[in-house]
Order: sequence, then C-alpha cells, then structure tokens
Amino acid sequence: MNQITEQAILDALRQIIDPDLHKDIVALGFIKDLEIKGGDVSFRIVLTTPACPVKEQMEAQAYELVGALEGIGNVRVTMDAEVPKGRGVANNMTLPNVKNIIAVSSGKGGVGKSTVAVNLAVSLAIDGAKVGLMDADVYGPNVPLMLGVAHKQPEAVNGKIVPIEAHGVKVISMALLAPPDKPMVLRGPMLHGIVRQFLGDVHWGELDYLIVDMPPGTGDVQLSLAQLVPVQGAVLVTTPQIVSLADVRRALKMFEQVAVPILGVIENMSYFIAPDTNNRYDIFGKGGGSEFADEMGVPFLGEVPLGIEVRESGDKGIPVVVSNPDSPQAKAFRKTSEEVARQVSIEAMKPELVILSKAK
Repeated sequence: MNQITEQAILDALRQIIDPDLHKDIVALGFIKDLEIKGGDVSFRIVLTTPACPVKEQMEAQAYELVGALEGIGNVRVTMDAEVPKGRGVANNMTLPNVKNIIAVSSGKGGVGKSTVAVNLAVSLAIDGAKVGLMDADVYGPNVPLMLGVAHKQPEAVNGKIVPIEAHGVKVISMALLAPPDKPMVLRGPMLHGIVRQFLGDVHWGELDYLIVDMPPGTGDVQLSLAQLVPVQGAVLVTTPQIVSLADVRRALKMFEQVAVPILGVIENMSYFIAPDTNNRYDIFGKGGGSEFADEMGVPFLGEVPLGIEVRESGDKGIPVVVSNPDSPQAKAFRKTSEEVARQVSIEAMKPELVILSKAK
C-alpha cells in the first residue's frame, strides 16, 4: 500500500476552483489543519463567507477527490468560514474589530432600502456571520421598528453605547436614542457628528459585516461615512421604474467620487405574483435593475418580488426571512445576501489575488 502524503492530498484538492476568485482552494489558502493518521485524512476548508452558495458542492468534491486516492480509508471534511478583512478596516482605530462595512443606499426614498438592509443583515446572521446594522437614515429611522426593538433603549457601559440585539444582529439607531415623536431637525455638521458617534462610540465588538442603512440621496451622511472609515462597498437598491434608476445612477456616481466600490444592484419590488391566479404583474416595469447593472458594469445581485408578506413582517418587527422563510420574497432576500457576501469576499481578496498572480 502506498503511503498517503500531504502533497498528494493537496494536489487532488487543487482541482477545486473557487468560481468567484478563479483560483484553486489550495492556492487561496483555504485548506487548514490537514492531518493524516494511517489511511484516515481530515482537514478543514475555510471559505471567505459562511453564506457561500457553493459550499456543499465544494464539500462533495473534496470527499470525492481525496476519497479516490489510493490507500485512503476515511475522509473527514469540515466546512468553515473566515470572512476576510476589508480594505484598511482592520487598521482603522475607530472600528478595529469590524472586518467589512457595507453601505446600503438608494438615490431616492420609497424603494424599500431599509427593508433590504434589514433582511440582508438578518440573512447573513442566519448563515452564521457576526453582523451589525447601523441605521444612518437619521431622518426616517425605521430599522428598530422592522426588527421589533423600537421600545428598547441601549445602555452605556464604560463610555460606550451597547447596541440592541435582534434576530442575531447588533443594532443602533437614532430611533433608539430619541423620543419616537421627536422630529430629526439636523444640519450637516450635526449629521457628521451622529455618524462619528455611531461608529466610534458604539461597542460593536467583533463583526464580519457592519451593514449601514443610508439615508436616500447623495448628501452629508454618505460623505461623512466615506471620510470616517474605509467602506468595503455599496449596495444600491432600486425599483425597475425609470425615475428610480435615474436617481440610483446619481448614487453610483457619488460613491465613485468618494472611491467606494459598488458591490452591486438589488432590484426591489420587481414584480407581483397574484396569489389567486399565480399571474405575474410587472407593476413598476421590468428588467430595469439588471439592465442598469449591465450598463454600469457592476454586478446584479438579484430581484425581490413585491408581496404583502414583506409589509406584514416589517410591521410586526419580524423580518420576512424569519417570519416566512419559504416565501418568494424571503428566498430572494436570502439569495441576494449570498451574492452580497460573495462580492465582499471578491473585493477583500483582490490584493491577495494580485500577489498570487504575480507569484505564478
């Protein structure tokens, strides 16, 4: 019987290619804790996100490829994930333990941006990521209501605000700090101060992703966020209609000006499926989001259908991905969250991919 070598196992695993990073999982450093005991082999495959949509496929390939080697008895593969640190975030003193900051933005109000941000954050948490949600939409802070924590008030410990936890997500919002009926009458410098406080004075702890629900438009909060911390990327939310696309174009250009990468476009309220007839109605138009993404050369992250389940879930404070996980809307949100996580990993791994390419 031939002796099993570490090199033989790694050579077999080199056949598994990450579809997003376009490198084999050995070159990418995904194989950890490889152990050989007689004919038994065990190792971990550490992916760049717990929301990886090809996780099961890679696991099956690993079992098949290593199991086919001569002399192999038992194979044990453990799938794990370690979200890579985004550009400069780990070295930023304001948020030393936050790996990636994702801005969820839109060019205009009324496109369901906060609903997308909430369901995106909760979806990533369901997949096993450590997630925070910062409600920077100070004029219309609805995130606590959508998460069922509008009645709660955060505490301060050792000079830091402790965020409220809901559905596995750490949350901070002006709605948690101010009376519910008090209007937010704020000028630019005050907005900058609030953003700074939410970033620096909140005890976020260790996070894989900090989702920031931005106010609509292209104003002070967007600029403050880009100036204060390295934002890994922006997710743009639109509806299919032309007026929404015109506004989201401005948002895209604004992020380009402040050197924030665009992770992609989510088309919300894409269509409506009538529950009685199962007919599809394109109420706000059709295909605008994907066409815009193609035109601008950015990823299209998916489309979310219109449905009463989303409204009911938001009003009850239980996001649709939790309250009605089998609904078309929940499935769409889950899929878009996987796409966002993939794009974050691609963006975060770019420096390493350059190094790997030069090494060849």
